Amino acid sequence: MADDDLSFSDFTVGERLRIGALTARMAKRGLADDGTGNVDISDLQRRIERIEDGARRRKKTRM
Repeated sequence: MADDDLSFSDFTVGERLRIGALTARMAKRGLADDGTGNVDISDLQRRIERIEDGARRRKKTRM
């Protein structure tokens, strides 16, 4: 396993909740799509990536 691989246990409870909420918002946007498939969820993806980056940094400092 590479050093930057994350598992569920690498996230704090708050991070898990935020990722779940952001994922639900992505799904909600997808459901609200008018059928064109042009739903922009890039802002939510970036927010999740920032959470993942923080978890990676924390994991790296623990090692």
